[in-house]
Amino acid sequence: MKLHANARTCPNGRRLICRRVIEEGWTLRRAAEAAGCSVRTAAKWVKRFREGDHELLDRSSRPRRCPSRLRRRLVEAIEALRRLWMTAAQIAEILAVPLSTVSLWLRRMGLAKRSRLEPPEPPNRYERRSPGELVHVDIKQLGRISERGAGHRVIATRASQGDHRRRTTGFEYVHVMVDDHSRLAYAEVLEGLTADCAVAFLRRAGAWFAERGVEIKAVMSDNGSCYVSHAFRAALRELGLRHPRIKPYRPRTNGKAERFIQTLLNEWAYARLYGSTTERRRALPLFLDRYNFTRPHGALGKRPPATRLNNLAGNYT
Repeated sequence: MKLHANARTCPNGRRLICRRVIEEGWTLRRAAEAAGCSVRTAAKWVKRFREGDHELLDRSSRPRRCPSRLRRRLVEAIEALRRLWMTAAQIAEILAVPLSTVSLWLRRMGLAKRSRLEPPEPPNRYERRSPGELVHVDIKQLGRISERGAGHRVIATRASQGDHRRRTTGFEYVHVMVDDHSRLAYAEVLEGLTADCAVAFLRRAGAWFAERGVEIKAVMSDNGSCYVSHAFRAALRELGLRHPRIKPYRPRTNGKAERFIQTLLNEWAYARLYGSTTERRRALPLFLDRYNFTRPHGALGKRPPATRLNNLAGNYT
C-alpha cells in the first residue's frame, strides 16, 4: 500500500481517529487536531469506518464514470476499419466520431501510419559458414570537399554586377566489398559508378581478398545499373563467380554492406573535417586497417574481422 505524497495520516492513524470518536467519545474537531488533519478529513474516515471499511486505505482517484471515454466496441471498430486501409477521416465519418478522437486512438494502437498496416518483415539474419563463400558489394555517393571546406557541395562567388555564379563541386563514389562470414572489408573511392568502375573495383577487390587467403565464390549486389550491366556479368563469368541479387526494395538483404557503409561514414568520411577530398581519400586505408585488424566488431563477439581468417596475421608457420 502506497500513500500519496501529501497524506497526513496512515491507516493506523485513521483507525485511531475512528476509535477515539466512536469508542472514546472524542469530538471530531479534537480528534482532527490531535491527528494533525482537518475536521473534514477526520469525518471522512469516521464515516467510512462506520460503513464497514476498517482498512481505511486510499481509494483510486479514477472517476466512477467518464462520459467522454470511447466505448470498447467503438475502439474495436476503429481498429477493424483501419486494417481495411481506411483513412482516419473515413473512419470518423462512418462511426460518427470526431476526427481528433479517431486520430488519438490510431496513435495509441500504433496504426497512425499506413506502413504499420503491412505485416512485419521476418528477421533476415544469416551468415555464411566460411570466408569468401559470399561477399556483398555496394556504392555510396559522397560530395567532394570544396576549397571552402567540408560540407560545401555548392559554393557561390560574387560577380561584378552583384549576382552569384554557382559552381558545383561534384561527387565521388565509395565502392565497398564485405565478406559475409568474417566481415573483412575493402573499399575504394572512385570517380564514377559506371559499369567499368564496378568491374575494375571487382577485380582489384578480388585480388585484395585473395592475398589474404579468401577465395570469393559469389558476389551479392543490389539492382543498380552498373551491377546489372553486360560488362559486370561478363566479368563475373570470367572470374567464375555467382551473382545473387537482392529483391527490389529489400536493401536489408544486403545489410552487411549497408551497415559497413554506415560505419564507414561515421568513422571515416564524417569523423572529422578534412581540408580536401585528397586528404579524405588518404585517410581511407588507415580506417580500413583499423576496421579489419583492431576495431571490435559487435557481431563477432567484440573481435576484429581478421580474427575469423586463417593465419591472416602470419603468426603461425
